[in-house]
Amino acid sequence: MIDRRQFIGASVAGGLGAVAAASGCAPEGGSTDSGAGGTGAEGAAVPPFEMDEVTVDQLQASMASGERTARSIAELYLGRIEALDGQGPELHSIIETNPDALEIADELDAERAAGNIRGPLHGIPVALKDNIDTHDRMTTTAGSLALEGSIPLQDSGVAARLREAGAVILAKANLSEWAYFRGERATSGWSARGGQCRNPYALDRNPCGSSSGSGAAASANLCALTVGTETGGSIMCPSSSNGIVGIKPTVGLWSRAGVIPISHSQDTAGPMCRTVRDAAILLGACIGVDPRDPATAASEGRGHADYAQFLDPTGLQGARIGVVRTFPGFDPRVLALFDEAIEAMRAEGAVIIDPANMDDAAWNDTLSLVVLEYEFKADLNAYLAGLGPDAPVKSLAEVIEFNERNADREMPHFGQQRLIASQARGPLTDPEYLDAVTTIQRANREDGIDRLAREHDLDAIVAPTRDLPWPTDHIKGDRLDGGSSAAPAAIAGYPDITVPMGFVRGLPAGISFFGPAWTEPALLRIAYAYEQATQERRPPTFAATLG
Repeated sequence: MIDRRQFIGASVAGGLGAVAAASGCAPEGGSTDSGAGGTGAEGAAVPPFEMDEVTVDQLQASMASGERTARSIAELYLGRIEALDGQGPELHSIIETNPDALEIADELDAERAAGNIRGPLHGIPVALKDNIDTHDRMTTTAGSLALEGSIPLQDSGVAARLREAGAVILAKANLSEWAYFRGERATSGWSARGGQCRNPYALDRNPCGSSSGSGAAASANLCALTVGTETGGSIMCPSSSNGIVGIKPTVGLWSRAGVIPISHSQDTAGPMCRTVRDAAILLGACIGVDPRDPATAASEGRGHADYAQFLDPTGLQGARIGVVRTFPGFDPRVLALFDEAIEAMRAEGAVIIDPANMDDAAWNDTLSLVVLEYEFKADLNAYLAGLGPDAPVKSLAEVIEFNERNADREMPHFGQQRLIASQARGPLTDPEYLDAVTTIQRANREDGIDRLAREHDLDAIVAPTRDLPWPTDHIKGDRLDGGSSAAPAAIAGYPDITVPMGFVRGLPAGISFFGPAWTEPALLRIAYAYEQATQERRPPTFAATLG
């Protein structure tokens, strides 16, 4: 087995998704091009797309003016998926599209014509990671052939909220199979159903993390908005590696009902978008107490239907920012970008406390893996039981057996050691589990993020999000020796926001803003002000490689 430092490196960068070292990057010298066109896998030009970098506000304005309709917008994005995902650059970021998307768009256009506009997401296409249930003609499989054909009995809490808000659920995004919690020497972005997702900035580089498809699709403008999920970095890592904004909400702000689970202590879905404003709009659409997810009870009175109200371009003025310097493994060039980001925030009026360090023993504790293995078994078995009598598999044990019977299709590159280790765990009443979850949560909550924020009176804690994207390697698997800052917020269940920070040799890197529970408004205010001051988002160029 990999040691705990390696595993947490993998889990917090990718969602568990893997962290990569920056070695192997191309020569020094400069940022990526600002244009969206580029070069595909075979050197063919990828032409600019008329919806490149279009925001929710712009889409709403175009529908209000009559320039576009929800149907025409959905058609354009479906055409973009057809052109770039299975052919051209072959991003493999989408597993399937919704056969009813255009019909749904037509219904929403009729509502608009009748004067009924549900809100800022009315008619906006959204792609969901393929571990988020939709009760429609799309399946929900976590990328596994074991769940092929599975249609849940009802929408997930997230999908239900999106439909109520008027969004068009356009597609299911590819992911690391079983959200990366399957085997050692795994490759982020690979699933038996979806194949290998690719990074749109350099197609031979990894998109990182279990929400890799959501990250690549958002960055490549295959959809207006995407939703990912995170257990230990799986929104943070692919957002950073694909040059977009990602929000991991406080656990309980969004319902996890109907999301194929790893850990009820740490799991949450969240926005993955090209701008902070779009992510804030999406965040507010999916909040609310859900009887199917007890964790959401704590969100009552703490969530906001409109998070865009907190966005302030002057939001860094007087903000107290704590800089954590104890996350190891970052490429010096990423750290140089981070230092530039700190100076940019200082120039905008932020009060910088540097360093404001945390004890890395808290998130490198071997007990973290114990918790995940116990909870995965219990939570997955409960999810599968909820699929009803026609479920293709009904337990973790049956998933393991399916993979063994279909090893040529399911395990051509890596195995299922994580599944087997989880199956060997006992019930959640075991003292080993109870002691482990109490210990790691206290270390990362009260004795970690809460203590740091209180001692320095911080509005946000900042660190580089993760190291640079690494070359995809199906022989050796993901590189596990690169830097990541996602673990403390992930283990604590606290909010974390990543924003593009710049580029190293054409590869993107992000900066993370995190803090205590329910501090999304303050974090969004600061992240938005940083984004507006620096404007580091650049569309991908679809380079075959960077050499």
